[in-house]
Amino acid sequence: MAFLQRVVNGGGSLEREYAIGRGRMDLCLRYGRLTLGIELKVWRPGAPDPLTEGLPQLDDYLAGLNLDSGWLVIFDRRPEIPPLAERLSNEDTQTPSGRAVRLVWA
Repeated sequence: MAFLQRVVNGGGSLEREYAIGRGRMDLCLRYGRLTLGIELKVWRPGAPDPLTEGLPQLDDYLAGLNLDSGWLVIFDRRPEIPPLAERLSNEDTQTPSGRAVRLVWA
């Protein structure tokens, strides 16, 4: 969040736990005409893949902001996975209703 705050410092805003509809999106970044909805998830040991919950949740938030795209960042905290440098990746995917999502695995 500190990195993103520096990005928007000159002409934007970064809101945490942004209230939208019945839920709270983790981050809402606004910079000029650009609005980014960002949902953060943590994959903990013994828990199911948070992608299953994250995509529909982000979909609802994006609908509430009338946005066609957003970001889902998943921090993998399971002990049996490779080091961060080997697993850090991103890909394009979609929400259940077809909104574009940049998915980041960290």
